Amino acid sequence: MNPVSDVLPSNSEAQVIRAKLHAWFLSHGRDLPWRRLPSPYAVLVSEFMLQQTQVATVIPYFERWMLRFPTVEALANAAESDVLQHWQGLGYYSRARNLHAAAKVVVAQFGAELPSDPALLIKLPGVGAYTAGAIASFAFDRPAAAVDANIARVLARLGDLRLAVDSTAGAAALWEHARGLLPEVSGGREHTSALMELGALVCTSKRPQCLVCPIHEHCHTREPETLPFKAPRKGSVRLDEDAAWIVKNGALLLEQQTGRRAGGLWKLPPLQTRPDTEPVFQTVYPFTHHRITLRVFEENPIGSAAPNQRWFPLPEVLEGAALTAPHRRALESLLAR
Repeated sequence: MNPVSDVLPSNSEAQVIRAKLHAWFLSHGRDLPWRRLPSPYAVLVSEFMLQQTQVATVIPYFERWMLRFPTVEALANAAESDVLQHWQGLGYYSRARNLHAAAKVVVAQFGAELPSDPALLIKLPGVGAYTAGAIASFAFDRPAAAVDANIARVLARLGDLRLAVDSTAGAAALWEHARGLLPEVSGGREHTSALMELGALVCTSKRPQCLVCPIHEHCHTREPETLPFKAPRKGSVRLDEDAAWIVKNGALLLEQQTGRRAGGLWKLPPLQTRPDTEPVFQTVYPFTHHRITLRVFEENPIGSAAPNQRWFPLPEVLEGAALTAPHRRALESLLAR
């Protein structure tokens, strides 16, 4: 028995659900900057920023980004260091690199016009099935399925899905449900926005407001807070990271990172051996399934800087270097002292 197919809405019920979502969204949809003028480029930027980041956090970053890189050509022609500088604080910097790379592809292969076909969008760097569907829906009003965390929660409860939504079978069931609710020709922008908004404002992970839900009578679960099911999380692995605070002639020594995740970003130089002294700064931050304790120790300058290191004048370091979020917090705290 397919845990979703028995409760998929019929075509007529899907039409009723869409109508109710439409009416609710007109009254309750939030005024978000990328909704005011849903240009394809603005939607592209917002979708990359919203991956693993909450709306409230994204809004100021989005607005600053659009001032600095107002068009896809402006982004494509920008230096990576400038892109990373304007992304810092959002984390997951591979998103910034992929967005930069996607802009270059759009300019080079599509004449700076973002394609509307999800089959073409999904070929862009950093664009998966959800992002392709979201861009097709929001930017071009196409009836394309898009399943993010909010929509997954709504659909899992609507169909009383008893599979883990992060499993292959569970994800397939959600996408089947999402496609079954789509309008036929157009209207994808409002439909997808309404589902997403319902998950964000009403069908929340904790204490869902079922009594005010516009599609409550179509919902098949009687235990909404237990859904969606997810696979058990891996236990956190604890790691230590020791770094050096080295100042000489009013300048701070930083080291540029390499690699796929953090390449191009700056951080305090790592220490191979922890000193006997007390750290001048300490914090704990998450990274994937790790919890990392960052300790910063004051060190005296010895020898010359390595090829991947550079001295930054203290008054300019926060503005002049694209920093990882934990090291930026360390610098802000230590400079404030």
